[in-house]
Amino acid sequence: MREIVFAGMRLEAQPSGALWWPDEGALIVADLHLGKSARMARRGGALLPPFESLDTVARLEAEVARLGPRRLISLGDAFDDDIAANEIAPEIADRLAALTQRPETIWIAGNHDPVGLGRAVAEMPLGPFTLRHIAGQGPDISGHFHPKARLARRSYRAFLVGAHHLILPAFGTYTGGLDCDGPELRALVGPGIAVLTGPGMPMRPIGQSAARQSR
Repeated sequence: MREIVFAGMRLEAQPSGALWWPDEGALIVADLHLGKSARMARRGGALLPPFESLDTVARLEAEVARLGPRRLISLGDAFDDDIAANEIAPEIADRLAALTQRPETIWIAGNHDPVGLGRAVAEMPLGPFTLRHIAGQGPDISGHFHPKARLARRSYRAFLVGAHHLILPAFGTYTGGLDCDGPELRALVGPGIAVLTGPGMPMRPIGQSAARQSR
């Protein structure tokens, strides 16, 4: 776990890529992308072992069991596309339904989610933040970009923390990522830190790798 102070609130980044807000009893995740391997196979992409949805749900179950949240909040892209939502395996659907029975569960709509996903909302105010899928007017907590950061020649999923935006890594097992040192995320987040999900959850400045390459 790594403590993050953002907009005056104490939050805890978890090694899994989930965000824990102790004062609100809120467990926040982004970009589950359930059904990604099936979608890639349908479109002629890489054939990946079709177990990512089960693994993603199992990891989420473990976080809920460990932290006992009052609220579970998904920041969009729970499913990889409309077909994935409609064809989710019964075992996964049952486990997801059981998982979301006890905590109040809020689904925020993402650009991959099917239209009319349950009672999904476009965004949600909570405390000093707006929770949404894609970063907008801050201070906000969002996902969408699947940020990653490099350290010692390895790439890790990462939380990005700036003055106005906190962007979560993708929680889904099979998800790509966008380099936090690239121009898009550097421009969006501004000066800030990346909190890596690797061993020890190290922190490093955003833009560090790009700065070294330009020397």
